[in-house]
Amino acid sequence: MTDTGSEKTAGRRAEDVHRFEATHVGGDAYAVDVRGHRFLVDQPVEAGGTDRAPTPTELFAASLATCVAFYAGRYLHRHGQPRKGLRVRTEFTMATDRPARVALMRLVIVPPPELPEQRRSGLLAVASHCTVHNTLHQPPEIHIDLETVSVPR
Repeated sequence: MTDTGSEKTAGRRAEDVHRFEATHVGGDAYAVDVRGHRFLVDQPVEAGGTDRAPTPTELFAASLATCVAFYAGRYLHRHGQPRKGLRVRTEFTMATDRPARVALMRLVIVPPPELPEQRRSGLLAVASHCTVHNTLHQPPEIHIDLETVSVPR
């Protein structure tokens, strides 16, 4: 998860590159530190974990849900509408074939009850273009490398 190679940052300003690490903490659990915030990921008991935290896939779905909620909330604020009561219900289904992946995600924005009818389509349009949603539609290049280790002789 960490970009440690300077060749990967060529052509980009240093401040545009975001870095963090996932570190093993025991069993199937990992800790991630991002800008001073720490969170855990784990697996459910039935999958061999201790269920101390959400799975990476649940965090993936939660990332989309919270991004949609953030954009919806900003839209409401920009148009002088209350955000109280704003929710994004989310469900996902895993694919039954290989490779392992999320096959379907469904998100339902529940706007505050006071939202005027004429603002609903704008809210949906803005929320549907959040950064995570855009990224899923135009996936980034992904490189997974193995760090080389010098073995003393």
